[in-house]
Amino acid sequence: MRKISLLFLLFASCQYIERVPSKEQLLQEEMKSIDWDQVDALPSVAGCDTIKDLAVQKNCFFEYLSRQVQMRLDPESLAELYPERDTIEVKVTVFPDSHLSFEPQFAKDSTAYDTAKIDSILRTRLADFPKINPALKRGVPVKSQFILPVILKSE
Repeated sequence: MRKISLLFLLFASCQYIERVPSKEQLLQEEMKSIDWDQVDALPSVAGCDTIKDLAVQKNCFFEYLSRQVQMRLDPESLAELYPERDTIEVKVTVFPDSHLSFEPQFAKDSTAYDTAKIDSILRTRLADFPKINPALKRGVPVKSQFILPVILKSE
């Protein structure tokens, strides 16, 4: 009887070992479950970090960012250069090391705007931008990008 129960135990334990997935299988399953297009935490600033509601925190961050960009840019000078435009879209990139880049967005075939001049104005006036905490994916800082409308005329 002991031999049968020992044999049964041995057989059951072998089946158990076969059912335990390998590290590689677990890793592959985990990699498939991660949504690589979404971050776990959006970029943020110190004043918005304590907000628990994600929608409110996002609004806080974008309002802060818009205010800072508007303060640093002289909307009148851009409005004088481009009187027909009331808004310029700027692609903002927040890198994992917290530095930022700003790139104006225009139609690729646009010849009506001196994109180099606008790019130069953005780089010069936004060079000393305050620290932004990068977005996080699984606790690791990652690069994030978004489009920020910069208002030139407010009527």
